[in-house]
This record gives sequence, structure tokens and C-alpha cells, in this order.
Amino acid sequence: MSEANALKTAASADMDQMQLRRALGRFATGVTVVTCQGASGPIGITANSFASVSLDPPLVLWLPAKATRRYTDFVKARLFSIHVLDETQLSLSHAFAKNGSGFDGLVWEYDARQVPILKHALARFDCHLHAQHDGGDHTIILGHVDHFETSDGQPLIFSQGSYNSLPT
Repeated sequence: MSEANALKTAASADMDQMQLRRALGRFATGVTVVTCQGASGPIGITANSFASVSLDPPLVLWLPAKATRRYTDFVKARLFSIHVLDETQLSLSHAFAKNGSGFDGLVWEYDARQVPILKHALARFDCHLHAQHDGGDHTIILGHVDHFETSDGQPLIFSQGSYNSLPT
């Protein structure tokens, strides 16, 4: 092992994961719900690990945690939709953070691709799988955006362990 790799490994072993999590939480993110057709029906998951990657081709990414019960459904999905939540959709975030089949009582439908989509999101990106990469305790899923829609409103924000809205 090289000296640089040995130092990197030692630094990683000494790092307090909870302190790292708190430090990373200082970066405010939007809140999304990603949906797909799972093995036993429609499934969704709340994710704040979403980013734009490229305009040409149109690519976005998100990262499901390998420890979640819904992980297998999402890494097997070839089609999925990413819904950017607005500040009035905190209940949607909670519904899919706890239960992937949290569609009961919500306004949703299947799109032409048979992917479950939620109504009234601030933005929705309908994607097909472009690539997947290992990302430690997550998998990096790159989606090619086939279609998108937007609506007016303000985003739901997550920072330092709590939800917020942008000041108006």
C-alpha cells in the first residue's frame, strides 16, 4: 500500500461519521421522491441526493442507500421518475421516507411507461437508466431525462436535519 493510501485509510478510520454527517448536512438540498414500478407494485422513496449532471445529453443522478428495503427495486428499475417537491408537500416526503408503498390517499397515476407519477410536483423528470456506479454505501444512478414538467411554487428544502422553505 502506498503512503498516500495508508494516510487516506487512517484518516477514514479516525473520522467520526456522525460529525461528518452533521458537516455534510450544512449543504442545503431540495427534496425529491423517486418512483418506479417495483416487484410488487408502485414504489417510491424520498431522496435529497439528486443533481443535474449534463444538458447534452440530458442526465440527472440520484443515490439510493444500499441499506434501504427498497434498494433492489430501484437498482433493477430501467424506468423511473424523480419528483421535486414544493414547500407544501412535506407530507409526501414523510410518506415515502417511511414507506415505499405510501401511495394510499395520494393523487397519482401511471404514465404511458407504466411508471407511477405523483401529481403537482414542482418539477418531474421522467428517466430511463443511463448508468449505475458504486458509491460506497449508496449506488449512483444516472438517468437520461426523456420528459420533464414544471409548475410554479417554492422548493421544499432540507438542511441540518430539518425541512425548510426559502424566504419569500
